[in-house]
Amino acid sequence: MAYATYHQTPLGLALITSDGDNLTGLWFDGSRHCPDVPCEVGKSRKDAGSGQFSVGIENAEPATSRLFADVRDWLDAYFAGKNPSVGGLPIALYGSAFQTAVWNALRDICYGTTVSYGEIAARVGCKSARAVGGAVGRNPVSLIIPCHRVIGADGSLTGYGGGLDRKRKLLELECVEEFVIHVNELVLKGHKNDNPNPK
Repeated sequence: MAYATYHQTPLGLALITSDGDNLTGLWFDGSRHCPDVPCEVGKSRKDAGSGQFSVGIENAEPATSRLFADVRDWLDAYFAGKNPSVGGLPIALYGSAFQTAVWNALRDICYGTTVSYGEIAARVGCKSARAVGGAVGRNPVSLIIPCHRVIGADGSLTGYGGGLDRKRKLLELECVEEFVIHVNELVLKGHKNDNPNPK
């Protein structure tokens, strides 16, 4: 059984999904790879494993309702400028062995820091930063698994499923100084980096 609900954040509506026991997804509504779920959660859905949903929050078990409440609390704390722990949130990742290895590597990126696609590639034993970029782009649990902290090798902003403007604001929220400095330099030079390809 799969469940879904929404939560409003300062950067837009977020879709939260669960398999009944674990958090399985967190996307900004309308972002790339976000499942197509109507705003009125609880009508027709597809199954969780295929990225579709069958049951809405109003039919969820108490444990699922608690999980959704915990995720909402986490989001509220995060957008209040705090660094909330994710240790108490059960997460189930559905993807290939390579994708899950990359997603687990993302979990080790500390709040307020960034790494390059090449660094993630080295951590998972992959020679291709581009392949890592593809897996990062398919991250199903945005923010909590912090794919927004992955940037180009030269410090430039690269692709993000939720949009480059959101990625910029998330890094600014976390006071990532080297990123802010780089962006300011680009703005002063009249450049805007919308390159979706990792470096």
